[in-house]
Amino acid sequence: MRRKKRIPILYQDDQIVVCEKPKGIPVSSDKTGDLDLFHQLKNQLFLEEGKAEEPQLYLVHRLDRPVGGVMVFARTKHSAAVLGEQIQNHEFEKDYQAVLTGWLPQEEGTFRDYLQKDTKNNISCVVAEGTEGAKEAVLDYEVIDMMEDDQGKYTYCLIHLRTGRHHQIRVQTSSRGFGIWGDTKYNPLYQKTKKKYREIGLFASRIAFRHPTTNEKLSFKQEPSGEAFDLLEMTQ
Repeated sequence: MRRKKRIPILYQDDQIVVCEKPKGIPVSSDKTGDLDLFHQLKNQLFLEEGKAEEPQLYLVHRLDRPVGGVMVFARTKHSAAVLGEQIQNHEFEKDYQAVLTGWLPQEEGTFRDYLQKDTKNNISCVVAEGTEGAKEAVLDYEVIDMMEDDQGKYTYCLIHLRTGRHHQIRVQTSSRGFGIWGDTKYNPLYQKTKKKYREIGLFASRIAFRHPTTNEKLSFKQEPSGEAFDLLEMTQ
């Protein structure tokens, strides 16, 4: 039996745990039955802390299965409520690094759309303002580099989420013809490929929020790794 890798923990106290989610695993249990981050982290804390009781853990935000990056979990109901309120009030900062297919025409800008979620098929799409059930989605981007190899052109950029909608970055970029590298769900360049992509060119590189009990501003950052981000080295 293959041994599970330890979840990297960046910070922990009696109120929160900040960790790096590995690419390719679900945040919480789903219909696949695969081991998810929530339960793996909970088991890890139980073993490492050596306490008699099972640790409490509360999910306050999510990352898509193929996306890796920084996440925070609450350890008390109070902290979960405070962090949830920060998210609702857009005080919780979320920044991503992304590898897009194609070259973005502008060095920086804002994408603003209305997204509608299809729960049955687990997808979202851009719809007209005023469509029933649609929610506004806004992100800012900044181009860091542009690359090219024998497979195509790529844009490496930073993305700051102003809202947190279902599959937001993946939907908004693909709707403009610049989908995420390796994204078989939304990028037409990969939808017919036979290759199985457990990861895509999207990484949650930074989160920042106020500590739920001390009110101290905390910021956590990790650098991405994986096949998509290897392009940055290969095309230099």
